[in-house]
Amino acid sequence: MVKITDVARLAGVSPSTVSYALSGKRPISEQTRRRVQDAVRDLGYRPHAGARALASSRSNVLALVVPLRTGMHVPVVMQFVTSVVTAARRFDHDVLLLTQEEGEEGLRRVADTAQVDALILMDVQLHDPRLPLLRSLERPTVMIGFPLSPQWLTCIDLDFRAAGEACVEHLVQLGHRAVALVGSPPEVYVRQTAFAQRVVQGFTAAADRAGLRSAVHPCEATPAAARRIAERLLREQPALTGVVVHNEAVLEPLIEAFRGLGLNVPGDLSVTAICPADLAEHLQVTAVALPSEQVGTRAVELLMEKLAGEPVPEATLLPPALTRRASTAPRHA
Repeated sequence: MVKITDVARLAGVSPSTVSYALSGKRPISEQTRRRVQDAVRDLGYRPHAGARALASSRSNVLALVVPLRTGMHVPVVMQFVTSVVTAARRFDHDVLLLTQEEGEEGLRRVADTAQVDALILMDVQLHDPRLPLLRSLERPTVMIGFPLSPQWLTCIDLDFRAAGEACVEHLVQLGHRAVALVGSPPEVYVRQTAFAQRVVQGFTAAADRAGLRSAVHPCEATPAAARRIAERLLREQPALTGVVVHNEAVLEPLIEAFRGLGLNVPGDLSVTAICPADLAEHLQVTAVALPSEQVGTRAVELLMEKLAGEPVPEATLLPPALTRRASTAPRHA
């Protein structure tokens, strides 16, 4: 049976654009409409009557799927939620927040009703099990995060690989030769959460290019775990002078632990981070800020454009911006 995704692939558009071209609910350019019609004719596609009715209904509600899994730092998640809700209101849309572990069955249950017009999904995994369903949905979707194979999806996020590289490159410029990454809790890596994996990739690639001695250490999100990691780093890497932290919950206790072990930051140890700007400013840590407001706002804008039948880029990667503060300094000779 020919599916709407088959038509979309042949026409070079999204499934939602095919739906709007067929229903007439949203304005579509004549060129795009012709491509869709040609693909429909060539493939012999026949839209289901129920699907046509579903595509023409509007609830002015967006679903935001944020499974609250272990290892997630909820305050940071809520920054993204707030930005999505705020942006949605500017388009006269409300937001239905779904925090359970919504697999394919849960997503289909939401998408197959008239509850929502479109969906935004967070906590994306490299091999996300929701991808096949997302590619088949007629309702527009946007993922905040990049799976390993993002083809035929609309994804937006900070370029976390480049963020990991930027932190290491800053330390290299300051003359540091031994560095470590204090990363997310172990379960985040076990799930192969995309943003955490890409930070590791960027950190490792930049360290290898510069010929640095480096190590990666997942860390539970507790002060006690931060103290244990600080002790382990100094024991296993006595030449360590640069640390990258990608774990907001342990950033402050980790710095305190290093100081408790007799190290001066930044005199003896330079610390960089990937974290919210307000936290970095409060602690005066050199950091790549998480652009939660920009990501959430643009995710909503992409959905609105898709609802209007307009073409959107499949990938939107925001470049990292590193702000230097008082936590980094040149390495002592």
